Amino acid sequence: MGSFVSIFIVVIAFFIIISGIFTVKQQTAAIVERFGKFLSIRNSGLHFKIPLIDKIAGRINLKIQQLDVNVETKTKDDVFVHLKVSVQYQVTRAKIYDAFYKLESPSAQITSYVFDVVRAEVPKMKLDDVFERKDDIANAVKTELNDAMLDYGYDIIRTLVTDIDPDDKVKDSMNRINASEREKVAAEFEGEAERIKIVAVARAEAESKRLQGQGIADQRREIARGLEESVEVLNNVGINSQEASALIVVTQHYDTLQSVGSQTNSNLILLPNAPEAGSNMLNDMIASFTASSQIGEEMKKQNERKERKAAEEGKTEKRK
Repeated sequence: MGSFVSIFIVVIAFFIIISGIFTVKQQTAAIVERFGKFLSIRNSGLHFKIPLIDKIAGRINLKIQQLDVNVETKTKDDVFVHLKVSVQYQVTRAKIYDAFYKLESPSAQITSYVFDVVRAEVPKMKLDDVFERKDDIANAVKTELNDAMLDYGYDIIRTLVTDIDPDDKVKDSMNRINASEREKVAAEFEGEAERIKIVAVARAEAESKRLQGQGIADQRREIARGLEESVEVLNNVGINSQEASALIVVTQHYDTLQSVGSQTNSNLILLPNAPEAGSNMLNDMIASFTASSQIGEEMKKQNERKERKAAEEGKTEKRK
């Protein structure tokens, strides 16, 4: 019986001793209290505490931690928007005591400050400015948190505005505005391309007309030279100019008839078609040229008489 009691006492003592041994992980600090009062801070490694007297009150994570805070607020142009702010913070080794004993819930405290800063900064901006100046919002949150949390042993490493989400109706309106702007730009480019195409076609048509007119002028010039040479040749063999002109007109008349007759599907009718048509045509042309020449001479004489009369009236006025 006595040996059984001794073994039991030894086992109990062993477990008591074992309970006094503990380890602390890397990047972690353990807070040891004695009878409810702070005793020491133990860093990573193997440690010993007095069993039943000392206890581990808690452990502090020394790694960089991240807290995501979702904030809903209103912009200057009365648009409700959701912002996601990510806060990266760390407990400083020199203030582990303050981080453990001064602050009950660091995440709730950080969240409150983030809400306060965001709802103070965003209402000063329009929606477009919120997207463009999100870094300014993040810097304002970091500055405010550093001033507030440093006394509690927390160092704010970085703050980021990771998401800006307006109301669905606002996003639809923004997408429609963007689509309308792009359609407007596309319409302007299409109109400019159509204008360039029309100008190019007009220039090509003008150049074609110019070349066509030049070709007709050159053709008529060559025809005139040919007629002149033909008349000159006929004059050399004793045929006067009128007879030569009549011969050329008749020759061209029959050449035209031959050209028309060579076309199998032609429905052209040449009027007049009598053999004397060329001679009549020539006589009519000569009569027309003579009449027009006489009319021109008469108009010239009338203009000269008007000028003389106006000059005489001018001299009379000067004498008066």
